[in-house]
Amino acid sequence: MIKIKNYINGKFENPINNEWIDNYNPANGDVYGQIPNSSKVDVENAYQSAKSAFRQWSQTTLEERSRILIKISELLDANLQRFAEAESKDNGKPISLAKVIDIPRAASNFRFFGNAITQFASESHESVGQNAINYTLRQPIGVVGCISPWNLPLYLFTWKIAPAIAAGNCVVAKPSEVTPMTAYLLGEICNEAGLPKGVLNIVHGLGTTTGEAIIEHPDIKAISFTGGTSTGAHIAKVAAPMFKKLSLELGGKNPNIIFADCDYDDMLETTVRSSFANQGQICLCGSRIFIEASIYDKFKVDFVEKVKQLKIGHPSEGSTDIGALVSKPHLEKVLNYIDIAKDVGGKILCGGNRVTVKHFENGYYLEPTIIEIETNDCRVNQEEIFGPVVTIMPFKTEADVLQMANKVKYGLSATLWTNNLKRTMHMSNQLQAGIVWVNTWMLRDLRTPFGGIKASGIGREGGFEALRFFTEAKNVCIKY
Repeated sequence: MIKIKNYINGKFENPINNEWIDNYNPANGDVYGQIPNSSKVDVENAYQSAKSAFRQWSQTTLEERSRILIKISELLDANLQRFAEAESKDNGKPISLAKVIDIPRAASNFRFFGNAITQFASESHESVGQNAINYTLRQPIGVVGCISPWNLPLYLFTWKIAPAIAAGNCVVAKPSEVTPMTAYLLGEICNEAGLPKGVLNIVHGLGTTTGEAIIEHPDIKAISFTGGTSTGAHIAKVAAPMFKKLSLELGGKNPNIIFADCDYDDMLETTVRSSFANQGQICLCGSRIFIEASIYDKFKVDFVEKVKQLKIGHPSEGSTDIGALVSKPHLEKVLNYIDIAKDVGGKILCGGNRVTVKHFENGYYLEPTIIEIETNDCRVNQEEIFGPVVTIMPFKTEADVLQMANKVKYGLSATLWTNNLKRTMHMSNQLQAGIVWVNTWMLRDLRTPFGGIKASGIGREGGFEALRFFTEAKNVCIKY
């Protein structure tokens, strides 16, 4: 049994109240560790540690901050296998995926922001004729809270932490209680890299206890959260009256729009990936697939054939394409949505059943599932399922598919497949989403803004957008 501890002031500590939560291995359903269910006292201790560190860290040179962040990235690279195995065991994703996506991206986050902070320039404006000059300072906020989800545990944890500390803040962070392991291991890396004590503090626990203590804390000045829309709404309700800065990256129900003039083979291969990567547990997955009527029948046959070739298996197996879902409650939620689809006349073209993997019969495995539907208004097309389940339906005109794509409360991302430039420009302009991919999916440049509209959140992460969020602007006007 692995006993995970809080990381406060550079040390690993048990929770004050000695309350613990079981940590499950999704691949076999066994409890393999415990994590703290931290209380307000633990969060207060983490805050005091961060507060004490802030004065010195905020005055540290950009070069020194950059050096430490880049050292963290190098240590993550050096410990790739160890972290990938931990992420796979904790989350259920194939270890092959963690090795090429999750851990390398976490390292890239520290490397990118370690370099970006040295290029994050202030602005100045000469007031011609008024004998004055204005310049804008970008100053760190103080102590900030970062709360991350379970689907890309270290990847999204570092996506918040790296820009926060690069900008000179100190952090109280909470990883998901479902996938705490790599956040725990990160504390060791930070100590080895020479990150000063108290700059990063990691407290584990439930959202209703530990998370609530972070968002309610009167002196934690900003909250960066990635997770479900309902939780984001609660955070906004609590934090907004306290005038905290908020960045909320929430749910998605993303359209994948396929026109007949696409590069068909590339589209088909990418659509399989954009549907079922990480067991469909990525907020950017294209879960609503709309296909132009003239190629609908061909696509349906080819897509089902490709998906049936995906291998479901234990995450440690190199040949595994689809690993385990993250938890038993989540598996049950996804299965319930498949039943809902059947009840409203959805036709299961592929999958839909729980899978028993030999020697791991209690693991949380599910077949990748394709559902043919007749209307965009059904629940499986309007609500976020967040699993290996996609729907398909045909469309006739650009206007029809645009209306269906936008008729949902979410607005995170959209994917468009076409070689028509005029259509590309028109559709990209009209799609209600924070991110639009054309003839690709998940091609990310870390300099670009990331985030959604409508119920998919507020604010933007990535590049200088993240550094702007984690700093306060102060204008200075001098008359000469």
